[in-house]
Amino acid sequence: MLHNTKGIVLRVTKYGDTSIILTAYTELFGVQQYMVKGVRVTSKKGANKGVFYQPAAILQMEVYHSPMKQLQMVKEVSWDFVYQNVYSDVLRNAVATYIVEVLQQTMQPEPHPELFYLIEDTFKQLDNGGPQLVGNLPIYFLIHLSQTMGFGLQGKYTATSSVLDVREGQFVEKVPAHPYFLEGAEAQTASSFLQVQFYNDLDTIVLSGTQRKKILELFQLSLSWHYKKFSNIKSLPILQEVLR
Repeated sequence: MLHNTKGIVLRVTKYGDTSIILTAYTELFGVQQYMVKGVRVTSKKGANKGVFYQPAAILQMEVYHSPMKQLQMVKEVSWDFVYQNVYSDVLRNAVATYIVEVLQQTMQPEPHPELFYLIEDTFKQLDNGGPQLVGNLPIYFLIHLSQTMGFGLQGKYTATSSVLDVREGQFVEKVPAHPYFLEGAEAQTASSFLQVQFYNDLDTIVLSGTQRKKILELFQLSLSWHYKKFSNIKSLPILQEVLR
């Protein structure tokens, strides 16, 4: 019943006077909820333990796991990766908050190692990357989250397929009857995102605040179509304001 797994913090809820309920996306078990006792006490030892449980934190966790239980138990945690900038930089923190909120609405209970590594790598790049990469990371993440889940956008911008039909998930020749499409410079920019092979390539994509806003909102809408309970992302306006 005792396992070692990496876990990425998605949500922390106070429980009782001293404990928390931790929701984490784990490498071995997918989304899990854990009871963590005694981390909200005023002692020095308790305060030190509490710093681990922040949204987007990447932890090494020793946990008790029973498939028959909805609420698991944590024995011990430590840092798997220590952020240098995510929690202190306004832009990086806004991006992290946005990605965590998207994950809260899209994560499934089943383990998905490829998805775990995408999330882990994205947060590491968020901490280490330059301003241009960080600003483009939300769009990149939405694209690859959708692709990893099996319903991503396909194709690229060409002279004969110059319109990105977001509803159909592909580039087409003519403007569709619905409003969920990109054309012109915005379609070209979206195509550039789809062709990115390495995170560093995000440094080469330059777009205006208006283009970024439209592309991000449309890609988020596309993602939401696949989740019945997907609701408004409260951190999106804050992110857009910071990115402007």
